[in-house]
Amino acid sequence: MPGRGLLRTGSGRVSAVTGSQVEGVDLDDDDDDHDGPWWKDREILLPAFSGLALLAGLICEWSGAEIPALALFWAGLLAGASTFTPGAIRKVLKGKLGISLLMTISAIGAVFLGYIEEAAALAFLYSIAEALEDKAMDRARGGLRALLKLVPETATIRRGGTAVEVAAKDLAVGQLLLVRPGERIATDGVVRAGRSSLDTSAITGESIPVEVEPGDTVSAGAISTAGVLEVEATAAGTDNSLTTIVELVEQAQAEKGDRARLADQIARPLVPGVLILAALVALIGSLLGDPELWITRALVVLVAASPCALAISVPLTVVAAIGSASKFGVIIKSGAAFERFGVIRHVAVDKTGTLTRNQPTVTAVLTTETASEAEVLGWAAGLEQHSTHPLAAAITQNAPCAPAAVDVSEQAGHGMTGVIDAATITVGSPRWLDPGALASQVAELERQGMTVVVIHRGDQPVGAIGVRDELRPEVPEVIRTLAGQGVAVTMLTGDNTRTARALAAQAGIEDVRAELRPEDKADAISKLAGAGLVAMIGDGINDAPALAAADIGIAMGATGSDAAIESADVAFTGHDLRLIPRAFAHARRGRRIINQNIILSLLIITGLLPLALFGVLGLAAVVLVHEIAEVIVILNGLRAAHTRTAT
Repeated sequence: MPGRGLLRTGSGRVSAVTGSQVEGVDLDDDDDDHDGPWWKDREILLPAFSGLALLAGLICEWSGAEIPALALFWAGLLAGASTFTPGAIRKVLKGKLGISLLMTISAIGAVFLGYIEEAAALAFLYSIAEALEDKAMDRARGGLRALLKLVPETATIRRGGTAVEVAAKDLAVGQLLLVRPGERIATDGVVRAGRSSLDTSAITGESIPVEVEPGDTVSAGAISTAGVLEVEATAAGTDNSLTTIVELVEQAQAEKGDRARLADQIARPLVPGVLILAALVALIGSLLGDPELWITRALVVLVAASPCALAISVPLTVVAAIGSASKFGVIIKSGAAFERFGVIRHVAVDKTGTLTRNQPTVTAVLTTETASEAEVLGWAAGLEQHSTHPLAAAITQNAPCAPAAVDVSEQAGHGMTGVIDAATITVGSPRWLDPGALASQVAELERQGMTVVVIHRGDQPVGAIGVRDELRPEVPEVIRTLAGQGVAVTMLTGDNTRTARALAAQAGIEDVRAELRPEDKADAISKLAGAGLVAMIGDGINDAPALAAADIGIAMGATGSDAAIESADVAFTGHDLRLIPRAFAHARRGRRIINQNIILSLLIITGLLPLALFGVLGLAAVVLVHEIAEVIVILNGLRAAHTRTAT
């Protein structure tokens, strides 16, 4: 059986990295911009003050206090505009045009025409919409630090026949590392001496340790659970599989951060088009008629063409939808992610801990004619209760009244031996213990994706136990529901092909890609993305690059790794996979509402432009139409707050 040993999680060699940098990744940047009380948050205070000033100004105006009303309107205008105008100017300097620029110009145009009240209203509405969106979708930071916690601070190397402790970051290719039970491997390498079982869950996601012997390759971050290994480094301490993960996540997040929001995509051609139209109206009109009249009309055209409803309703719809999604356990971290979520048609799913429980369980017990299932489980559990191996926990749970074993010993990488009721009992891998007459049945269990433990009593095989990380019960139903929604599913896993295909068949998944390292998963996501937007669902550090590379990264469970949660765009607070089709249905409905608001906003602009151009409507009438439209799209957007159960 795969060897096991006490996992020394308190060992200094398993502690987190404390250095400030690893290959350019700055760990000292703590991003101390956590949300404080709202009354200390400038992003909330300024729009709030703008709204209060506008309201107070309206009250003063209605009571006949014109000068105080004007002062309050100016205060509200300046407070609201200060939240988006500086950003609009910075974008212009970088050659980028957006809705914030049109809103800025519209407010300025209204001021030139003497409509301070309308300008203040525009500034307040846009600033509060932006603030609501920002506050609703602030993203957590610092996920790369969680990745680097897998790197030990120090490593032990052989130098001149003696063991010397050095800083892990100073390791060089060719050095011989000494890895004791419970220690993490500091960099990638090849086993040169010793046998053990490695816990590779952080790298491959596989919950069951794998046996290694001389000649086998090992990865940085894997934990030796039994036996002493001598590993020849094949990568430097600062350039191995873990630092590769960090670089992949950084790169993917940077690329994803450049993607424009839907409203901004519309604004790209709209903003320059509107500016050119207003300039032509002013220029041509001035040449053919009264310059003052046509310059004024050009400013009215500019306000008429401003996508006020679009700028306000889309963020509001997103905030409403994100808020309601959180009520049923789906946390969406950004508006752009929500908008992309609604058009996903392909999902890649990690196996271990996502489709499965990540808790190995006994799924089959074989016996010979000389023993019963209860005896085989009892004898195995009698020895396994002395081990911390995941397989041991699975077996002992099935035999709580196991007999006591004495003289228990362990052979690293193979199994255990002990004495129970005066008989020698041995448990271990089929590669170490002969299954005898059970050989064909053992082979069949392995074909089904199980890890098999053979039990000998004396020199004779008496039974075998199959252990596997089983599917979550809701998985087949979820896969069928996703298929009904038109969403294809691919399994991506670091586990062996045999196990992956066996579980995929149970789940109803046809596309299976197994034995993948973190960088392989990210590469698979890139290939799948060639056919359309792709979501990736995972819960481990090994999934972080793929989560970051996907159009939508979905982290499963609040207990998932920090790196996975912080690399993802969406996080589920639980492990019930039925949230997936429900979340897709919710996002698609929100997307439809957004599209309705966009169409209505564009129709309003299309209708107002000729009316403003030919002087049918003045600025006051244009602003009134915009405000009525804003009420309509806001009410429509609030429908996104209602959730429905996916069918």
